[in-house]
Amino acid sequence: MGALLAALTLAAPAWSQPPLTPSRPDPNDPDAVLVEELVVTARLPGPAWWTVSNGATTIYVLGSPSLAPKRMAWDRGVFDRRLAGANEVILPFQDVRVKITGVIGAAFNFIRLRGGGPFEATLDPGRRGRFVAVRTRLGEPPDHYSTRNPLAAGLVLATDYRERTSLTAADPTKLIKLLAQRGHVPISQKSYDLGPLMGAIIRTSQAEGMACFDEVLAQAEAGPGVTQAAARAWAQGDVRGALANERTYERCIAVVPGAQTFDAKVKADQVAAIEQALKKPGHAIAVVPLRPLLAQGGVLDQLRAKGYTVTTPGDEAQ
Repeated sequence: MGALLAALTLAAPAWSQPPLTPSRPDPNDPDAVLVEELVVTARLPGPAWWTVSNGATTIYVLGSPSLAPKRMAWDRGVFDRRLAGANEVILPFQDVRVKITGVIGAAFNFIRLRGGGPFEATLDPGRRGRFVAVRTRLGEPPDHYSTRNPLAAGLVLATDYRERTSLTAADPTKLIKLLAQRGHVPISQKSYDLGPLMGAIIRTSQAEGMACFDEVLAQAEAGPGVTQAAARAWAQGDVRGALANERTYERCIAVVPGAQTFDAKVKADQVAAIEQALKKPGHAIAVVPLRPLLAQGGVLDQLRAKGYTVTTPGDEAQ
């Protein structure tokens, strides 16, 4: 069950780069349309920060990459200054686990997904040849992808590709969590039950699942260059460049029944955590993935609608 669960807990990308906001956005993609006035290059060194304030309290919001090279370097000067004296650090809700009550159901769904022999046997000759070439390069045997479900095969392939190319959705959040712990700054982070989403994969249509598999396959063939370039842009405060990261995983998972409801809940919980932090005078830090942070209906858009003052990385002077 580890590979599929890992796939569901990580955020991954697309192999080619369409415009940041497509001319005809995918209605299944809740983060397709950005709030353009928030997409601003940072004035300070290092990654870009936004602020949310009610006058008495300021929340410094760091937009994090959805996918990045493991242990990548970035200028921590601004972060270290803001961590000092912070009331708390609110982390992305990526630390997802299947609740104990959902383990049996999740395991049953996984067994239903993992069966029927090697996935490549279900493919036409063209796809099969490409897939075999990729999985061979990744060092995986045919039985590693034992499923008849193309979406499940695509998500497992995405996880394997990321592992082999040293890409992760955990950084820089993992480092920020460690630094907060070392500084004895309280941490706020939430987990969710992913058992229902595992079961929903089975209900995703064959056509949508195969479209996802095709995108992941193309991504694995293309290699990690796009993500590496976006990570370098992120580290330099180039928000537009950072947003050019690959998004295969997000678009794939968006078609799973219940995924958009889950996404809306995560955003609402992030907004609620920031609002709670605003009740204590002083300052705090929040880390939110870039797209959910800057999208229409995203975290900053919701906070602005509630009347809080939001400033961009271009407004910062210290």
